[in-house]
Amino acid sequence: MVPTKEMNPYVPITPEEIVKDAMACKKLGCSIVHIHPRDKDGKPTWKKEYFKKIIGMIREKAPELLISATTSGRHWPEFEKRSECLELSGDYKPDMASLTVGSMNFMHDPSTNSPQIIEQLALKMKEKGIKPELEIFEAGMIHKAKFLMEKNILSSEKPYFNIFFGNLGTAPLDAVSVGSFLGILPLGSIYSFGGIGRFQLDSNMAGVAFDGNIRVGLEDNIFMDAEKKHPASNAMLVERIVKIIKLSGREIATPKETRKMLNIK
Repeated sequence: MVPTKEMNPYVPITPEEIVKDAMACKKLGCSIVHIHPRDKDGKPTWKKEYFKKIIGMIREKAPELLISATTSGRHWPEFEKRSECLELSGDYKPDMASLTVGSMNFMHDPSTNSPQIIEQLALKMKEKGIKPELEIFEAGMIHKAKFLMEKNILSSEKPYFNIFFGNLGTAPLDAVSVGSFLGILPLGSIYSFGGIGRFQLDSNMAGVAFDGNIRVGLEDNIFMDAEKKHPASNAMLVERIVKIIKLSGREIATPKETRKMLNIK
């Protein structure tokens, strides 16, 4: 929702650039791609025709790849806009969609997710058979997710949590934070660790160390180094963490294995 080519020349803007990045990352080992379409002026958009074009192109090239669509309200709060991509059907329906389970502050602006919006989005995903990608920035959001599972608003069948560290307004990357998240995850959860900015690499390595999974990419971090001297591409970030994973003695899941892990057909 934020990076531009002025900030980093590798940021994919057009559908063709986004799909090219998705294919490069798949070749390196990614099973899930999380997409944020841009309109003809390069601005973030909620309109489903932009999602449809990107999803269609990815499915044509790599039908096994899992696709997660954003329902972010960072630039628009309305449920109708945030949920429009969930109306896509057939080959254009996303496998997953992001669902941030609470409100918080980023460095310069807020991300507002009211209880009503969270429940509306969760119910729409359930109705459409789209698995939520639960975005978690502090431990209370897991508490909220568990409440929604108890109310049968969210499914408790292999829930998928993306846990973020390093954002100034939410959880820091330290042992206490990692332990608090892992200690309250529902049984049977699948989880990934992601990091904001310079915390991305260390957060990813913590995910490896704690036998979790990895979220990586330009949405969260646009540099290869903490000093912000070397712009990253999505493929560069993926390639680096794949090398670390393999050095740790672990293997990369295939899209087929990931679908089975998440119970997504």
